[in-house]
Amino acid sequence: MRLRYWADLRTLAFVATYFGLVTAQWIWAPKALALAIPLLVLTCFFSFFGAVATHNAVHSPVFEGRLMNRLFQVVLTLTYGHPVSAYVPGHNLSHHKHTQSRRDVMRTTKVRYRWNLLNGLLFAPRVSRDILKADMRYFVTMHKRNKPWFNQMAIEWVIFLGASAALLVLDWKKFLLYILIPHQYAAWGIVTMNLLQHDGCDEDSEYNHSRNFVGKVVNWFTYNNGYHTIHHMEPGLHWSLAPEEHAKRVAPYIHKNLDQPSLLAYIVRTFILPGGRKRYDGAPYVLPEEGPDEEWIPEASLAAIALEQTIHPDESPEAMTRRLFKAGTRSTRPRPISERLTMPLSASTTIQA
Repeated sequence: MRLRYWADLRTLAFVATYFGLVTAQWIWAPKALALAIPLLVLTCFFSFFGAVATHNAVHSPVFEGRLMNRLFQVVLTLTYGHPVSAYVPGHNLSHHKHTQSRRDVMRTTKVRYRWNLLNGLLFAPRVSRDILKADMRYFVTMHKRNKPWFNQMAIEWVIFLGASAALLVLDWKKFLLYILIPHQYAAWGIVTMNLLQHDGCDEDSEYNHSRNFVGKVVNWFTYNNGYHTIHHMEPGLHWSLAPEEHAKRVAPYIHKNLDQPSLLAYIVRTFILPGGRKRYDGAPYVLPEEGPDEEWIPEASLAAIALEQTIHPDESPEAMTRRLFKAGTRSTRPRPISERLTMPLSASTTIQA
């Protein structure tokens, strides 16, 4: 039951806080708006932190033991309302390997409204349908190619849907207010972060492909998720190490505008006042021609992925991580191959696909 990094005590504390908030509201159902609204907002935030923890878990396992990681993925599934295993195809295998190309189902150029606020608000629902279609095809293939991975995902779905159905029957009003709304916010928030961190960046640059938010407060609550460039360079790097690695390997080389000191100030400036969609260097953002999604994982490669991601019986998490990095090295960009490593790293625990 040992943690791989003690920093993940924060992850466990945040997950426990989410369940505590939901339980307290379900039992006492506060009627006074002065209490009910702040509690609901807090629940939404901690559900979102659960989504961020999910993102971290599919890149770097939380526990040393596989069983504990499998169980924790079920717990995380309940915090943000989506199976953790289902996060892998669209994020790890599409977005990380093919950032902002037509093989990236989450590319930001899919939203093209003149009013940038609409791009921010509607990005998540716009890409979600494409993510779902791609995910379903991947799930069907994994059912044939890699039963252990598919079974883990199925367990997460069954427990989540079963718990949701039970709570819905028990009290549908409380379910909508305390479960569904926070889950929807979390899903919207984690997908929208992709827009904030990549829109207007240079996907072909070695360093300027991602936008960072380096404020201390936002990174404390989001497990350093604001350090996005280093995350794309080394997805398996544990989140607690991101600030130090960013300072050494990114900050000296990245464009100054891609290290934003305040997430809130960036959102206001980009989407409200004065608003407007621009490149990271301040130039007008000329959207490339948009077209349909391209196949991001050829059928022939699925068998190789299943083989590469199968857990070796006596393999440590660290050795497995290095092997998966090697298997998932990205070469579709002119970045150093050693820095473009992108396979899903909860494989040491649940991703046996």
